[in-house]
Amino acid sequence: MTAELVIRDHRVRLAELEGSRALDEFAMTRRQAAELRALAVEAGDDEAVHRCDMLVADVLLREGHLGPAGHSAHQTQEWAETHARPFVQARAHRVLANFYRMLGDFPEALAHGVQGVAKLPPEAAPAVRARHLIMLACTLDDSGSFDEGETRYHEVLRISAEIGDDGLALRALNNMAFNAYEADDEPAASVLAGRMREVAARGRALTAKELDTIARVEMMSGRYATLEVTLAGVLDGTVLDADGDGAAECLLTLAEARRLSDRPTAAQVALDRAVELCERRGLARARVQLRREQAALFAATGRYKEAYEEQLRYQDNLSTLQSTQREARAQAMQAIFEANEARQATEQFREMAHRDALTGLHNRRYIDEQLPKLLGRGGHLSVAILDLDHFKHINDTLSHAIGDAVLQQLGRLLQDRTTGPAVAARLGGEEFVLILPGLDAAAAALYCERVRRAIHDFGWTTITGGLPVTSSIGVTTAAPASTAAALLAAADRNLYVAKRTGRDRVVV
Repeated sequence: MTAELVIRDHRVRLAELEGSRALDEFAMTRRQAAELRALAVEAGDDEAVHRCDMLVADVLLREGHLGPAGHSAHQTQEWAETHARPFVQARAHRVLANFYRMLGDFPEALAHGVQGVAKLPPEAAPAVRARHLIMLACTLDDSGSFDEGETRYHEVLRISAEIGDDGLALRALNNMAFNAYEADDEPAASVLAGRMREVAARGRALTAKELDTIARVEMMSGRYATLEVTLAGVLDGTVLDADGDGAAECLLTLAEARRLSDRPTAAQVALDRAVELCERRGLARARVQLRREQAALFAATGRYKEAYEEQLRYQDNLSTLQSTQREARAQAMQAIFEANEARQATEQFREMAHRDALTGLHNRRYIDEQLPKLLGRGGHLSVAILDLDHFKHINDTLSHAIGDAVLQQLGRLLQDRTTGPAVAARLGGEEFVLILPGLDAAAAALYCERVRRAIHDFGWTTITGGLPVTSSIGVTTAAPASTAAALLAAADRNLYVAKRTGRDRVVV
């Protein structure tokens, strides 16, 4: 077989895999992509190599390996742009859209989601186009553009009907139904859940996460007995759990429904089984949510002391989880930064990479680089996490533009007060961090109290009218064996105490 025929053969197989209905089978997708990549390398087919890399990157993202996936997608995007390969560009943009979604950077995710569809050539396979449209719809949903997202979901439904792909139809319907559930639109959610069942009746079994969406909709209507039937397959282990945490989410829904229908003993059985599943599979996020439901169940049965203690454990576990997630996101961004730095090693680029575009303060990446270095130097070191009180109310009442103006002014206030070795940075949203080298706990408390007072006393009227702007601050000081992650987590816990005990205060 000639080299041209070899390339044509493995590209046909690659196109089949890119449009496959079995992409949720991660092990199979990774194995087949690796085999095709080896053939592409041998044949010198760089385009196919990068397309295989994007299949593997998609799997890596869904398994939680953000850094390697993002790095690979950035490399592929640059290669495709340099070599004018629009289809490969589209594939890279789709992976990057999901990458930035998982990082919580929704504007960047939306930009890549749009390009993931725009760059697709007209001759792209319908199944591939549908998957790109689903990703765009998800990024639109994340950005609050639900009507625009729904338009894309309807396009996916049209394509899925034309090619007979019930899996694509169910993905679109599941997202639409969950959006309706989140919006508390029970009639629309029920219609969409019914359509999911109609599609599934044609032979494509519902996954655990799809069943969970249907069960949530049934819980909205108080159809608790129907919900039990819906989730029966999860209980007996016959339901596909492609994402690994779908069964735990179903058990959480089941426990909540049983609590609401005044069946506390049965609810506890579902909770206990969910906890065992989370421990066995290492599902940290689901385990945290189970603590909240356990607290609600204790309260429903009059065990208020245990409910209070469980709620405290929930808050503590949530804080630790958020800290771990922030660290993972920072590491993923660092991997991307290092890849870019190798190509653009200039001080201007480095400074831009360490600055928050809105406030001009340092960003999380800078903190993740500098905080471990400061800890390694020894001496006193304190860290504070600052969060604006009721900031969502400002956004919802006055507009996001006013909210941005508040954040920019806060950035200026913090910049003015972090002189010498002190550093102010924006972690994201309305959350900021202060790094205070040389300050012990008492000195850091005084320092942060002055910052809190400056925010409280600033003339916000010209920006927010009558709405006040105040802050809560959690402060902690490094111990000899402290790590950066532990220090930020401790400050985060103290921030939560400040919020819980009245806001507009400093807690050390």
